[in-house]
Formats: sequence, structure tokens, C-alpha cells
Amino acid sequence: MKKNTIVSAGLLTLTLLLLVAVAPVSAQVNWGLSYAADVGLGTAEIREVAADIVNTLLGLLGIVALIIILIGGFRWMTAAGNEENIASAKKTIAAGIVGLIIIFFAYAIVMFVFNIVGGALT
Repeated sequence: MKKNTIVSAGLLTLTLLLLVAVAPVSAQVNWGLSYAADVGLGTAEIREVAADIVNTLLGLLGIVALIIILIGGFRWMTAAGNEENIASAKKTIAAGIVGLIIIFFAYAIVMFVFNIVGGALT
């Protein structure tokens, strides 16, 4: 156990020394922030990109929730009158509906926050 702590302390010290040695050099590096505009890449604001990513993810989650509802409906149709299978199918459908409701509220909250932040920064 003591050997592990000595090795860990040595690695931490080496990492800190490397970071301190590189810090003055990194202040002089051209990070290429204007490179994207120079080569013709998009110049969209980060808020727009984040909103697009969130919209895409919530859309995919919505598709997953609809698939869950369809699976529950298929289970119900193929239950053949078995009460246990019907109850399981109803739970699956209810879970899918609750998931859709959560996704809709998440979308509303995200759009509200982005509108507030967007209005404050412009």
C-alpha cells in the first residue's frame, strides 16, 4: 500500500513539473482560433450549436420513447388474454408516455434557458 502512494506522489509531482515547464511556452502558441474562418468552416455561435445538439438528442430520445410505446402495444396485442402479460404491456406503455412527458418538459426548459441566455447576451 505504501509503495502505491509513493508511486502516485511521484507521478503527481512529475505531472505538475511538466505543467509548470510548459506554461510559459503555451502563452506564445497560436491556438488557431481564426483558422476555422480562414478555411471556410462554419462561424455559428456556440449557443446555436448547443441548441442544435440538444434538439437532436431530445429528438432521438423522443423516437426511443415512441418505440417503447410501440413495443408495449405489441406486447398487449400478443398477450392472448394473459393478465400478467397485459399488465406488463400497460407498464411499458405507461413508462413510454412518462418518458415522452419528461422529454417535452426538458425541451421546454432548455429552450427557455437558451432564450433567456440569448436575450441577455445580445
